[in-house]
Amino acid sequence: MNNADRPENLGHIDALLKIMVRLRDPDSGCPWDVKQTFNSIAPYTLEEAYEVVDAIERNNLNDLKEELGDLLLQVVFHARIAEEQGSFAFSDVVTSISEKMIRRHPHVFADGSAKTSDEVNATWEEIKQIEKEAKPGATSGLLDDVPANFPSLTQAVKLQKQAAKVGFDWPNAAPVLAKIEEELAELKEEVNAANADLMEEEFGDLMFVLTNYARHLKIDPDTALRRANQKFRSRFSSMESDAKDQSQSLSDFSLEQLESLWVLAKNKEKSKL
Repeated sequence: MNNADRPENLGHIDALLKIMVRLRDPDSGCPWDVKQTFNSIAPYTLEEAYEVVDAIERNNLNDLKEELGDLLLQVVFHARIAEEQGSFAFSDVVTSISEKMIRRHPHVFADGSAKTSDEVNATWEEIKQIEKEAKPGATSGLLDDVPANFPSLTQAVKLQKQAAKVGFDWPNAAPVLAKIEEELAELKEEVNAANADLMEEEFGDLMFVLTNYARHLKIDPDTALRRANQKFRSRFSSMESDAKDQSQSLSDFSLEQLESLWVLAKNKEKSKL
């Protein structure tokens, strides 16, 4: 893009829309951008969403600003492809979400009444169900609203929440814990029997019930696992640093020595709290 093609007022959404039009120009645009499709950029869209969450969890607002821009680019990219196909444009995307926000907040934009978060959520779900039933070819299954390509932990939580709407749920966390012990015992049986297929099935059952337990404890299992991953990263990095201080690599240590380094890393972590 030369200076003549450079949009004015880069802080306005119109500038980003013009940039995308230019990038997608089949004659003078970017070869990579031109060949992209909904499917080919879908993985990038998911990746950018996760990077937004990562910046939030690291409390890095400069990174958050950048990652939100990357995510917005994905929206603009998809909208541009749709506009080229004559399906919809970016303005239609904005109109759609604006109408939805107004429609689902009658206590703000109309004469509805909702004084608590629970009442707001109940109203939201009622309106969402009405919208779903009004769509052509709408299905009536309660679980149909949960996309099958959601990340597994997120999908499990949403499936369980949907089932709970009709009372198919444990009343509290205690019986879920008992179910965890039951599923763990079943997994051990299949491990002892060395049945690979059933091991995987029982492991999946255990994961599903653990997710249900997290839901009853009001813990997001995906967030909990990400925090555990980050903790492992931090401790393992500390182990590598300690090994380097001894002019060695971790592969030079025995398992017992590695365990000692792990405990040391945990203690360092606790001393910073």
